[in-house]
Amino acid sequence: MERKNAWSKYSEDDKKKALMAFAEDYRKFISENKTERECTSYFEAEAKKAGFVDLEEVIAKNGKLSAGDKVYRNNRGKGMALFVLGEEDLENGMNILGAHIDSPRMDLKQNPLYEDTEMALLDTHYYGGIKKYQWVTLPLALHGVIVKKDNTVVKVSVGDKPGDPVFGVSDLLIHLSADQLKKDGSTVVEGEDLNVLIGSMPLQEAVADADEKEQKEQKEAVKANILKILKDMYDVEEEDFVSAEIEVVPAGEARDYGFDRSMIMGYGHDDRVCAYPSFKAILDTAPGKRSYACLLVDKEEIGSVGATGMESRFFENTVAEVLHAMGKDGDLYVRRALANSCALSSDVSAAFDPNYPSVMEKKNAAYFGKGLVFNKYTGSRGKSGSNDASAEYMGQIRRIFDDAKVSYQTAELGKVDQGGGGTIAYILGNYAMSVIDSGVAVLNMHAPWEIISKVDLYEGYLGYIAFLQNA
Repeated sequence: MERKNAWSKYSEDDKKKALMAFAEDYRKFISENKTERECTSYFEAEAKKAGFVDLEEVIAKNGKLSAGDKVYRNNRGKGMALFVLGEEDLENGMNILGAHIDSPRMDLKQNPLYEDTEMALLDTHYYGGIKKYQWVTLPLALHGVIVKKDNTVVKVSVGDKPGDPVFGVSDLLIHLSADQLKKDGSTVVEGEDLNVLIGSMPLQEAVADADEKEQKEQKEAVKANILKILKDMYDVEEEDFVSAEIEVVPAGEARDYGFDRSMIMGYGHDDRVCAYPSFKAILDTAPGKRSYACLLVDKEEIGSVGATGMESRFFENTVAEVLHAMGKDGDLYVRRALANSCALSSDVSAAFDPNYPSVMEKKNAAYFGKGLVFNKYTGSRGKSGSNDASAEYMGQIRRIFDDAKVSYQTAELGKVDQGGGGTIAYILGNYAMSVIDSGVAVLNMHAPWEIISKVDLYEGYLGYIAFLQNA
């Protein structure tokens, strides 16, 4: 079934300008927000500008909510839920957009700093599914927070501002890599070798002639110098790393890709290329009969676990709080509201790559320029771990998108026995709501630099608005 290239719809200058403007705003967003904490801070600030009220304030005042109200709730600074309340009772369900805002990366270990041969390094533990060899010899940045014992939160962001130093993981030179090149791709660079080089200059005060203590300091003078720099910059000690969350991410901004500037290369398209248009869609959709919700969650790349992942009861608890503020208490109202909802689990799909055609089945692959992608099921091999949306819901989705003249396509994640993947869809499905996977096609998925098509991004935004208004 052939799908037209969506670019053909944008021959008129005003339509193309709107598309390019949206893409440019998104490019700036992923350039400036490289962690789930940074994304959540951005979304919260923008939601407030758009008239959303913090649900915690409503709860504290024992306030009331009614049709037309817009509220949000922040989940520990790493995710959030937004609601636009409709005219119908919330127990009749919501139209929900769900996406995740965490991305593959490297995290600093709790005791990361060490010196070896007069070089200071940081020990890391990679997060999510990555090809480890892709993360060497790249300019890297450090983003995150350090929480001191007095609960002071120190924000860290080094490597992305003009004039900042960058960091990196070294690789073995080709002249001495005969043994390394005999290894398979999964072991050519080992996880424990992803150590980030951050300095090589010794602290001058540590090399003075003195007692045994100062002689010991002299042996780790480079580490001492780094600790002095951190003390001067952030007023932190080495022990403060124990209560820190520092992420190592690619340094540099997202860039237009291709002579025609039709694509964007950037870090974290998976899954911010779905989270951003989902968030913008709920901001730009006026209240209607049915309530809307947007879920932006953490930890999807490692199984949606923990208090900030979709497996937690944060969303369920928040729905209960919203219902309470609308004068409806009781577990039955919550169950009805969730079971009667419709959702798009918005996560990226694998774009067909002409350099690697053997892993794809062309009739059921996603392509750049063909619009938003729907995956009736994901999972792996025998649909293991898949939501597998119903035919009835797929028919409903087709009607919504066709009526709104939004470009879309259907796909699977590669050939049947080639591999697979998952999203948060099955977790939403546990509430008995109708859910289907949808998202933007990505090249280089889970690599430090991923690529998306601007027209697919924009069609996703338009499609999410259509879904909120009509599901």
